Parts: sequence; structure tokens; C-alpha cells
Amino acid sequence: MELESKLNEIKKPIMVLGTSSGAGKSLTVTAICRILKNSGEAPIPFKGQNMSNNAWVDWNGGEMAYSQALQAFACGISPSSEMNPILLKPQGDSTSEVIHLGKSIGITTAKNYYKDWFIPGWEVIKKSLNSIYQRNPNSRLVVEGAGSPVEMNLIHRDLTNLKVAKYLNANCILITDIERGGVFAQIIGTLELMKPEEKKLIKGIIINRFRGDISLFEEGKKWIERKTQIPVIGIIPWLNDTFPPEDSLDLLEKKLRSTFPEIKVGIIKLPSISNFSDFDPLENEESILIEFIVNSQNLEKYDFIIIPGSKQTIKDQIFLEKSGLSDDIRKYSINKGHIIGICGGLQMLGTKLDDPFFKEGSKTKTEYKVEGIGLLPLKTTFFEKKLTRQISSESLWPCKSKINGFEIHNGKTELDNIENSFQVNPIFKDLDLGWYKESNEGGTIAGTYIHGIFENDSWRDQYINLIRKSKNLPILNKKSTSYKIKRELIINNLANEFDKYLNIEQLLN
Repeated sequence: MELESKLNEIKKPIMVLGTSSGAGKSLTVTAICRILKNSGEAPIPFKGQNMSNNAWVDWNGGEMAYSQALQAFACGISPSSEMNPILLKPQGDSTSEVIHLGKSIGITTAKNYYKDWFIPGWEVIKKSLNSIYQRNPNSRLVVEGAGSPVEMNLIHRDLTNLKVAKYLNANCILITDIERGGVFAQIIGTLELMKPEEKKLIKGIIINRFRGDISLFEEGKKWIERKTQIPVIGIIPWLNDTFPPEDSLDLLEKKLRSTFPEIKVGIIKLPSISNFSDFDPLENEESILIEFIVNSQNLEKYDFIIIPGSKQTIKDQIFLEKSGLSDDIRKYSINKGHIIGICGGLQMLGTKLDDPFFKEGSKTKTEYKVEGIGLLPLKTTFFEKKLTRQISSESLWPCKSKINGFEIHNGKTELDNIENSFQVNPIFKDLDLGWYKESNEGGTIAGTYIHGIFENDSWRDQYINLIRKSKNLPILNKKSTSYKIKRELIINNLANEFDKYLNIEQLLN
């Protein structure tokens, strides 16, 4: 049975629309999901279409945006690609990989997306919504929009804002970021550009990121309500908890948390950086300070370097060579440096990268075979299809412990130089998931395909202790708080703060 015929039977969906990108939609949905869960409801997050290289892999091997995975955690349920049926992964030159229901099905240009993908995209959105409600008839959907719902040059091909809102007849919230300025114009302008049947879906307005005394905005609140005839249901103050950014651009805005760090980490900010949520467990360590490295420089001030995942490994390796960062990393490795590469970072640490199907950013036949940084004797060949799966393994280094995470990559990596292969050892019992070697000076070079490696508490603790030992810092014998427990605390804190300032009751009827 189609969902349209059951809309009167289901709990009214809540949808969060924004006056702009970065208004706070993702965090608001996360908070509402946890508030509803704590009240005894069964919320499920949904975003019809997301554009992000920060991905997650569900238990069926399906790709989805990490923000929807985080929202699923807030609901207390396992993430599923049905919660984000369309994922667009930008790969430069105005092109994106198209993922439907977790599976890669093609490449599109921005110009051709509406012509080629709008109709199949809408069908996969409806299919996901029907499937969710068939399995969870008593749930309440909490839906996230994308960007602004009234980009007039794009509105005819907008799959994830007002089209979804009207299809679900959702109770919609319009959220705006007062920190950006022009909050009154943002709200009025957005509503004026909506059709009457769209505007009537807006049941509440949220003013986000308010600094100072909220009572000082009382007159502004009354003016908005008189002008729009829509209640302001929340004025949310500026919150300090760090959450994963939706997009790599937001990395530039991430705040440094550690006041007196004992360990300084440098992360190479690749042009096509992906899966940057891998670093969140490190950001939640009080003794660690993270900085992103964009330009060639002396890396000696860092206690270890991370080369992260990449959506375009060949392209990013060429960037490292041209920028001088490859040479910086090699010099750093000679001077007792500790380096770890994750996924694409692992591939770049090797000696050879072959891209015969032009899948990883190579554009010409002269580019599809490039040399890696050359610190691990590994060669990688990229194929037409990529691997996506959840991982459960056991580490051998720097400690023996159970490991969970996921793989999401193209390419097969294997030992390149047999003569030098005795220098490297497997990190895991599954021998193709990662390798490491130790230098004579005491440094280490490691690479792994496992995203979420730092979420494994014992492994993270031992790796950090390895760094501490190299700095003659005392070893931390006390186990750190589990990252998953910290994540739960952060989500609870977020929900509690929103609950203080958000009147959500009127949207539930």
C-alpha cells in the first residue's frame, strides 16, 4: 500500500527546514530525535538527499551520510541507508557520485542531475519512506531538509525539501542562524518565496545560535510572530559541544578544545578529504589538540600526523607532491615521526597508485599511474567497483584488542617490494586491513582501511600511549572514557539544552 493512503494513520512527521545551509538543521534533528526517544516515542531520522563525503556504512554494506547515522544513534537505533536514500559524493569538477539506497549507481554532473536523476531519485525516496513505515508503523519520522528550501533557480529539481514536506504533510520547523545576521530578512524572505500550500506547513520558527541575554530578543520574537502568524517555538543559545561537521568546509570553523594539550596532532587537509568523523574521538580527548595542515611546512611541532581518507586519491596524491607536503611527510618520518594513514591515506603512504579505470581522480593516461609517498612498500590498484562493509576484527598492534569499524574504498592494496616486505607487519588478524613499520629512530608509520579505528577505546588508548612514551610523558594506565559513552553524553547534553528552550509539544499533535 502506498504511503499517501496511510498518512492519516501515522504519527505526524516533523521536518526541519533552514533559511540557509549551516543554519543548524542537522543538530536540531539530532536533538529532537533524542528528546522524542527520551519521551517514550520511536523516532526515525530521514533526509531524502544529502551531499557529503562524510559517510557511514550500515550493516548491509550500504553507504549513507554520517549525519543521518549520528541521528540514528540519537534515536537509539542502528543506522540504515533508507534513512538517507540519496547520497551525492562530490568528486570535483562539478561532478558527484550518485548513491541510491546505499549502492553506487553512477556519476553525474550538476548540469545533468535534474535531467537524468530527478525521477529515479524521487522514486527511491518514496520507496524508502514506504519501507520505513512498513517496518515501523508506530514511529515518528524526523526529517531534515537541505540548504534553503527556496533556491528559486533549483526549486524545480529540489528532492529533499518542500517536495518531501508536502508528500508527508509534515509539521515543519523553519530554523535560522542569528549569528549570520539578517535574521528577520532570512525568515520573511524564505516564507515569502513559498507557495501558500507550502507556507501553511510551517508550524514553528527556531532562532539558532543566540548569544547573550535571550530576554533582549523578546520584541524581535513578537515582531516575527505578528508578521508571519507563525509561533517562534525556540530561541536556542550558542552551544559549545563539538559535533561532526556536515561538510568539509566546516572543518575551517571547528573550534580547538584543548587548552593545555600534551599531544599535538596534525591532520593533512586534503582537497578531497572524506570521512573526517574519524577524528572525533581524538577531539574528545582532553590531552590532545588537533590542527589541520593545508600548506607545506615543517611538521616537527606535531606529535603525530594523520593522512585522512580521500574521495579522489590520485588527485590528492598529486596535490601532496605539487604542494611539497609529500616531502614534508617524508622528512618528518626520518626524524622519529609517527604517521598514520586511513583509507586513502593508507594508499598514499604506499609506493604505487594505479587507476586504470579513472575512478580516483586521474584525468589522463599519464596520471593514472603515480608514485605514492613511498613510506610503506604497498601498491594499490583501483577497480571499477568499491568495497563497503562493516568490519569486526582483532588488532595485533599496538595492542591485542577487538576492533569494529567499516570499510568504504576502491582499490586493492598489497605488498609491492618483496625485499622490503619484511619491514612491515600486519596491524590486524585480517591481513589486508592495515600495515605498520617501526623506524630505527623510534618512529612508526601505519596505515589502515578501517574507518572508525579511533572509536575503539583500547586501540586508541594504546596508540596514544605509544605517542606519549615517545615524548617521555607518563603512560596513562587508567582507561579513558569510552568514546561511544562520550558521544551519548554529548547527544544527551545537546537534547537537554534544546529541551530547555524549544517548545516541541505543539508539533506532536
